[in-house]
Amino acid sequence: MHWGMVIDLRRCIGCHACTVACQVENKLPLNERWNKVFTVGPEGEFPLVTSHFLPRPCMHCQDAPCVDGCPTGASQRRPDGIIIVHGERCIGCKFCMLVCPYGVRQFAAEKGIVQKCHLCYERLERGEMPRCVETCQLKARHAGDLDDPGSEVTALIKQANARPLYPYLGTKPSVYYIFP
Repeated sequence: MHWGMVIDLRRCIGCHACTVACQVENKLPLNERWNKVFTVGPEGEFPLVTSHFLPRPCMHCQDAPCVDGCPTGASQRRPDGIIIVHGERCIGCKFCMLVCPYGVRQFAAEKGIVQKCHLCYERLERGEMPRCVETCQLKARHAGDLDDPGSEVTALIKQANARPLYPYLGTKPSVYYIFP
């Protein structure tokens, strides 16, 4: 079992429902976002100008610099591939924030620790989908087992030639994107 996600950028309209759902699910303050959505563009020339949206949760990298660089072992990879932060071990040094090439970690000042998307692992353990996947009305997000050749995410990766962000970094992300 290796949990992963596919995000279809052809379907994402930048509504930020995933961001808000994540904030509500994890009881985050308004200024803390584990699931940001960026606007990419504009591209082209008038009148043919376009832009698209890029949701960026934690990539749950197989070769995660945040796990390797954490001095206290607070950042860890679970056997199912999900990267988590043990808050009781985190000393708030922010080194993991520095080494994450995707910029997805957030410092929770009120707690003095670093936090991030954990793919709603508690929901997954109950047989539910991550809140961001469940909330996306346009079905731009899909979560599943990357090790299962019959899973929806594996099929989407093959059918739509989905690929991770910045594969040249060698972090082996578990989040794939279908690009427009």
